[in-house]
Parts: sequence; structure tokens; C-alpha cells
Amino acid sequence: MSAVVLSAAYALLMAFVYFNQSRLIYYPQLPSRVVSSTPEEMGLEYEPVRISTEDGVVLDAWYVPHVNEDAAAPEWVMVVFHGNAGNIGHRLDTLRIFNTLGFSSLIFDYRGYGRSTGYPTEAGTYRDAEAVWEYLTRERGVPSERILYFGRSLGAAIAANLALRHPPAALILESAFTSVPDLAAELYPLLPARRLSRFQYNTLAALSEITRPILIIHSRDDEIVPFSHGRRLYEAAPGAKRFLEIKGGHNDGFLLSGEHYLQGVSAFAEEVTGPR
Repeated sequence: MSAVVLSAAYALLMAFVYFNQSRLIYYPQLPSRVVSSTPEEMGLEYEPVRISTEDGVVLDAWYVPHVNEDAAAPEWVMVVFHGNAGNIGHRLDTLRIFNTLGFSSLIFDYRGYGRSTGYPTEAGTYRDAEAVWEYLTRERGVPSERILYFGRSLGAAIAANLALRHPPAALILESAFTSVPDLAAELYPLLPARRLSRFQYNTLAALSEITRPILIIHSRDDEIVPFSHGRRLYEAAPGAKRFLEIKGGHNDGFLLSGEHYLQGVSAFAEEVTGPR
């Protein structure tokens, strides 16, 4: 094959990657946009919620309360930012875990995911997070000092970005990448991925400015986001911080790690909220 043909093929590949980045980052259709499961399947009460953003998108969400035997005990709320594929119906195990740990949860679908309207963009997902914060603090009246953020994978970048504007009581980031250009450079080493990237999702830059307590969770077995990303994020965090190393893959590590995962998150949460 001639150098001209190879050069042309390489140029076409770069053009494909550049113009199709949204399809490489967002997977709302995997396995489906249909929300076919609800927290009821885990024995959890929940309230369907619709949240409007400043640009007119309507987000589909669930509020899952923790039923506290002590009615006078203050409520702590975990905002759940899920990953780049599927929808809230695929995150029931995460809701169950936080309920077990004594947290109420608010989980939502980004624009273009599940039953949410619109289509996903980086700026749009940040607006979605802002709308969720406004809903929690203004409409539900939850004090900011009683709110924690949990973000997994892409959701970690969105949660960290929101934490810059609205600091939570604490931040938990699981299977997080430092930035899209960093990850792309590792996934596509034969391409000038950093220069081609039209997305940033710069978790590292955000984290370096957040002084609230932070828990970083990552697995050495993660087949999508290398373990080194989690360590770099941990090292960049300037405030109180913990690192929880788990086992298993990118999407199932928290399940495969079982009690180790649960105890690690619980220990961190108790440092922030007191015994639960």
C-alpha cells in the first residue's frame, strides 16, 4: 500500500474521530433508553421527579428517601451522577448501597438519556447538574451542608465540575479519568488525540481546587480507565482525602468488591456525617 493511500486513510480516520466524538463518549442507547426497572425492585420507596434546566430540557429523576427510625435525625442526601451508558434504571445496586448506608439519594438521567429530553453535550451535562442542585436546595430545601456527590466514570467529571460551583459536604469519585484528552491519548496512541479532542471533562483540574473531603475509588483491573488516573486524582486533591482500591472491572468492581467496598465507603461517610 502506497504512502499516499496510507496518509489518506489516516486522515479519514482522524476526521471520523473528530466528528464522531459524541458517539464515542455518550451511550444512552446501551443497552437501551427504556427505563424498565425502578427502585421498587430493590424494595426501596422512591418518588419520580422531573427537573427543568435553564435551557428548557426536562430531566427524569428519582428521589429515594432513607427511612430513618429517628424522625428527628437530619437527612443526608447523596446525588448520584452515573456513567456514560444506560440510564437510571441500570443503577439500582448503587441506590441500594447508599440506602443501606443511611443516605437518601437523588439520581437523574442526563439530557438525551432515558426519559430526559434533549441530547448530551459537555456544557449541557453541566447545566443538568446545576439544575439538580437548584432542585435539591431550593425546591426540596435540603441544606448544602447535608449533600454529598457520588460520580462514577463520566459522572465523576460532572460531579467534580459541580463541586467547584457548589461545594458538597463530601465528594466520592469512582472509576474516574483525569480528563477526556488524557484518556483518549492512552486509548488511541496512534492518533494526535489531545489535539483532536473537542471534549475536556477535566476532572483533574477541578479536583485540584476542591478542598472538601474526597474519596477516590479505583480498581487495578479497570479495563477502560487505567488505575493511574485514580492515583493522579488522589494526589491532586488538596484537602482531606481517602483512596479505596477495589477489584473487578470498570462497571462491576463495586459489586465484585462486596463488603470491602461497602466498608470503605461507610468509613469515609462516617468521617463526614458521623456514625450512621
